[in-house]
Amino acid sequence: MNAWLVAAVVDTAVLAPCLWRCAVGPPEERLAGVALAGPVVTVLFLLLAQGLSRPSYGDLALVLAVLAPAGTLVFTRLLAGEPHRDAADEGSG
Repeated sequence: MNAWLVAAVVDTAVLAPCLWRCAVGPPEERLAGVALAGPVVTVLFLLLAQGLSRPSYGDLALVLAVLAPAGTLVFTRLLAGEPHRDAADEGSG
């Protein structure tokens, strides 16, 4: 076990409260858990890529770094409770 894998274990310990907050609590706090879990998992994949000498895990981390904020924005829109309106619905009024 090298230092990269030790850091990954520590990062996993940080991830546990994020996942708990994602699952339990009011929607605003669950949103905060989702927003924090994205970067934590990204760092976890980067640490695993170094520790296990698997460069493909680094690619996965880069994809997650791009998609995690988009997922948070989608969840925020759903939390706002605004109805979805299509452009076709607006023109037929």
